Amino acid sequence: MSKETQLTDWRDKALQFEQQINQVVIGLQPAVRNIILAVFARGHVLLEGNVGVGKTTLLRAVAQGLGGDYQRIEGTIDLMPADLIYYTYLNSEGRPCVDPGPLLKHGDTLATFFFNEINRARPQVHALLLRAMAERSINAFNQDYALPHMQVFADRNRVEREETFELPAAAKDRFMMEINIDMPNSDAVLDELMFNPRFHDTDQLIGNMSNNRFYYQLNDLAQTLQQHIQTSPKLRAYALTLWKATHQPQHYGVQLSDVEMPQLLMAGASPRGMSYLIRAAKTRAWLEHRNHVLPEDLQGVFSVCMTHRLFLNPMYAYRKEQLLPELITGILNQVAAP
Repeated sequence: MSKETQLTDWRDKALQFEQQINQVVIGLQPAVRNIILAVFARGHVLLEGNVGVGKTTLLRAVAQGLGGDYQRIEGTIDLMPADLIYYTYLNSEGRPCVDPGPLLKHGDTLATFFFNEINRARPQVHALLLRAMAERSINAFNQDYALPHMQVFADRNRVEREETFELPAAAKDRFMMEINIDMPNSDAVLDELMFNPRFHDTDQLIGNMSNNRFYYQLNDLAQTLQQHIQTSPKLRAYALTLWKATHQPQHYGVQLSDVEMPQLLMAGASPRGMSYLIRAAKTRAWLEHRNHVLPEDLQGVFSVCMTHRLFLNPMYAYRKEQLLPELITGILNQVAAP
């Protein structure tokens, strides 16, 4: 089978998978598309939104549809790094026993690792997760364990702040995307969610999804996809200019009201972040039936890949929910596309 035929077949599977998820969680099409991009680009995903808007249901639906070994852990203030590696208990004979924790339970076949309410966990836990995310391996019991297929999905709610820990810059940068899940604004969608019994039993709703069982082929597919989708010299120059604009937006004519632009940013996008941006843009081009990246592909994933990588100086940090979207829009508007 040629690479072109292989990628065409896989694109059909990806689009069918996207359609399947949209039947389980309604009104979240943009978020679902971004998750599909991250899955096929092999990047980790952080979801943020209010309570009860479907973050957990969405991630459970993705894990169910992908197949592969699945583990979930709840973020709590008393969670310690060791809890991810092993847990101890007394067996029926009263003897102490040690069993593998969620990161090691399935060994090298761990696929989807779902960290619910990650901001409730301590920084020590975040630090351990960082290595697993970046290197897809972990050291325990004086040996290294490979996790070649692991993809981390985490969520946090933006309402509660008590007994929570803000994710540090290094932790955020490990996520390819931070996706905001907002309340549906369509009356028809809200009516369905309130009155259609199908959406009242989450376990049954997700259990009815078919398991595609193609998860363990995604690493090879992603490598083929990234090699096959091309970028032109002009597109590369455009991406480089976008990167520079995340560090010094004022040099590209970006202006925000009531902001001293040279004082706005503490840090812009990292090289890792730009690499993730290109991977996501290539995957978007593939889903749009193209074998080359267009500026609209970069623009389509720029916000979801970049917003959590731009860090404001403390004097502006309290306005980040207003300023960051304006900054992203300003960069895209001021940097000329080829």
